[in-house]
Amino acid sequence: MRSVTYSMSMSLDGYIVGPDGSFDWTVPDKEVFDLATDEVRNVGVHLLGRRLYETMLYWETADQNPSLDYSTLEFAAIWKALPKVVFSTTLSTVQGNARLASGGLAEEIERLRAEPAEGNIAIGGATLAAEAAALGLIDEYRVRVFPVLVGGGIPFLPQHQRRVDLALVETGTFRSGVVYLRYRVAR
Repeated sequence: MRSVTYSMSMSLDGYIVGPDGSFDWTVPDKEVFDLATDEVRNVGVHLLGRRLYETMLYWETADQNPSLDYSTLEFAAIWKALPKVVFSTTLSTVQGNARLASGGLAEEIERLRAEPAEGNIAIGGATLAAEAAALGLIDEYRVRVFPVLVGGGIPFLPQHQRRVDLALVETGTFRSGVVYLRYRVAR
């Protein structure tokens, strides 16, 4: 059965964006960018909320910029080809290799897990991930902790009033001060 993973960057105080909506502090150096590329390479389908989908639309045309380096173009190619499912109540169409979700999150994940496809099911966006976490649907949490305190904003995972025990699978520390943590849900 395919695993469901939630992977995002966050500040040391636990936010994915600051109080002003900015996330410019998450610009990765090459080491961290390569880690993110490797993660996406192992994804079979990516579930996104509307805000993250709109942010990631940049990658649909990034390959047309001749000034980008090889690793950035590589990520763009992987992302562009990746099947995506967008959860939105306001969008009527999506671009590229994306489709709007046809059902609820639990039903969509159940259907995707049942498919004989390769790669993880990734969830992106704190609101969507919080819903999946509250339903007990996330198997693995991957977080890149950036050495910055932003003082508020959108938390990595809004509280869902349920204890979840985790087992540490992997850690990494990068020259930039970013710390990578990978946890599997202890079942």
